Order: sequence, then structure tokens, then C-alpha cells
Amino acid sequence: MKKLVIGHHNRAGVVLFSDTTLRDGEQMPGATLEPEEKLRIARALGEAGVHSLDAGFPAAGPADVAGIELMCNEVPGVVLTALCRTLKSDIDLAAGALKKQPRIRKGVSLFCGTSPLHREHKLRKSKAEVLDLIAETVTHAADRFAVVSFAAEDATRTEPDFLVQCYSTAVECGASTCGLPDTVGVCTPETAAGWVRLLKEQVPGIDRCLIAGHFHNDLGLAVANTLAAVQAGAAVVQCTVGGIGERAGNASLEEVAVALELNKQQYGRTHKLDLSKLAPLGQLVSELTGVPVSPMKPVYGANVWATEAGIHQDGFLKHPDTYLPYRPELVGGPPVHLVLGRHSGRGAVRVRLKELNLPDDDAATARVVEGLKSLPKRTPITDDRLRRWAVGQNAAGEN
Repeated sequence: MKKLVIGHHNRAGVVLFSDTTLRDGEQMPGATLEPEEKLRIARALGEAGVHSLDAGFPAAGPADVAGIELMCNEVPGVVLTALCRTLKSDIDLAAGALKKQPRIRKGVSLFCGTSPLHREHKLRKSKAEVLDLIAETVTHAADRFAVVSFAAEDATRTEPDFLVQCYSTAVECGASTCGLPDTVGVCTPETAAGWVRLLKEQVPGIDRCLIAGHFHNDLGLAVANTLAAVQAGAAVVQCTVGGIGERAGNASLEEVAVALELNKQQYGRTHKLDLSKLAPLGQLVSELTGVPVSPMKPVYGANVWATEAGIHQDGFLKHPDTYLPYRPELVGGPPVHLVLGRHSGRGAVRVRLKELNLPDDDAATARVVEGLKSLPKRTPITDDRLRRWAVGQNAAGEN
């Protein structure tokens, strides 16, 4: 049955979103979540249509275990996974945390450092010992879970021939997903695609597995690398809401999703996300983690749906799509806001005057435009100030 499901996913051309906000995202300094807060986010992710959730790292402590236990049977249709080192004790701890979750909706994600740096300095193991460790623990996990993901930590700094050996061993021992992590974010789109092709071409039995891309944003390329991995054949993308995570963060779920949506012809792939949930989801994660949203954040930053430039405002008023890549309702965003300021044109000013039931003839509009251009920066533009300009009075405090 597992082979049939995986084969279906690989043939269907559907990109599966695996969210790791609740584990990798929470590792961002200051972004700690309580179990009840994790459940709120998990439910929102489920409603948005993610395929699976990286629910936590049981070996990290009781709070992670409690969070996972709280999510069991509470996020319908979503696979819950727990992160594990290549230790049998980690796998057993995950089995306990996930015991109330249906078998077909739970799994483990194993990771093991494979690069020379990790082998020599962290694990202090030879290549042969690393392969033995992978074989032992993947076999142990496959005896207990239907869903077993294996990721070669620091994969993109691992010797290609040894990386193939690591994934070949994992597949032979029962892994259902091969996660490809760019652990320190050094990939470019070209190399990201190359690593996926390497797995597809050289790992025996890889067609029995899903390939998952997991990219960090240290060079600002996590989303681009994720898209390149999809184009090269990855079926799963591992992302976080808002791109939160360690150091410069992870690939942003909402940015990957919208990019795929707007470029279907290029990627030839579909997805099952409800894009209208993305902006509210981003705001929820920001609220609960305390991580502020940059005004320039793609998809749901405040400036995405605001414009002050007169040319853009004029174009928008004539047809919204002249200066929008997509309408805000696609992602559940607010209506476009025409900001009045030094760069505003007559069209936006006239709209605002009408909203305030003020004179909006050419003379009144011209007075307001001139007033806006004369204001020092950061001066508040109040409705009272607009009224005084529109009727030909000096605004309070002006000569």
C-alpha cells in the first residue's frame, strides 16, 4: 500500500507542502511556542492544506512531547512527524509521543550528519560507521512507522558519491522519503537542482520514495532553491511560515506557494493549499511567536498592499492589475491602500477627498497635492489636515 501511495504522489505532479514551523521555525531565537500555541498554528496549517507537519523533537524535552501529544487527532488529514536523531531511543520516544495518532498519519524524520565536517568533528565516525548507523535506525523506524523520512544533515557539503551511498542505504532499509537539507544555506538554484537530479539518477529504488527539499536562507536563496528543486523533480517542499528559523531562516511556505501558483506553466505542478489562508496564517504565527513581520514581507507584509507613488496609484485606479502581481484576495490579504504622501498624485487624493465628503474639484485637489509635497518627512497626514487644505485653510501649525 505504501508503495502505491508514494507512486501515486510521484506521478500526480502535486507538490506536497511539509511545514516545519513548529520545529525548525521554533528554533529561531525568541520564537518559543507553548504546546497550546503550537496546536493553534497546527490547526491553521491543516486548514490551509499542508500535507504534513514537523510537529517537534521529542528528545528536546517534555514541552516538545506535550506539544506533539496535544496535536494527535486534532489536525484532520495531516501527517504528523517527529524529528529524531539516528538513535533508537529517539525513535522510541517519538513512538510514545505519537501513539494516539493513526498509523497512516504519523511518522518520524531521521537525520544524520554526513559531510566531512559532521563526520569528523561532530559524530567522530567513519563513513562505514555512518552507513551502519543509518541502516540500523532506519530499519528500527520502519518497523514502527509507515512514514519514515531520512535526511543527510549537511547534505549539500557531502561528497556526492558518499551521499548516494547514504540515501541508497536508507531506501533499502525502508525510508519512504529522502529529505535533502541545505543545512547551512550554501546552495544556489543550479546546485539545488543538481543535488535532486543526483538522487533521482543514482540512488537505486528512489522511485519508491518521495524527495523533499529543505533549504535554509543564509544567501537569501531558500525560496529560489526550493523552486529549483521542484523543477528538478522534488515532490515535497519543507518550509516555514514567514520563513522563520535558525540564522537567516528557512524557505517561506507562502512565497513558494504563490510562486508555484503564478508560474504553473513553468513548473507544470499543482498543489493543494488554500492560498486565501496564507496572509491570516502569517499574522497568526507572528502574533504567537512574537517575530514581527517586515513591512516588505512578500505575501502579507503591510507594504505589499499599499502604494504612495502617484504613477502606481493612477494605474491602480484605472485597473488594479497594472501594478499588482495578484489580487490581495488570492492570499486573504487586505484591500490595497492608497497612501497619501509626498509622492501621491491627484487620482489618489481625489479618492480620499470623496471618502471624507470633502470638495474634490481640481482646485481643492491641487491644494491638497501641494500641501502633501510641502510637508517635512514623517509628518502625520491627518483627516483634519486634509480638510483644511481642501477648503483653502492652512493646516494647524502651518503658516
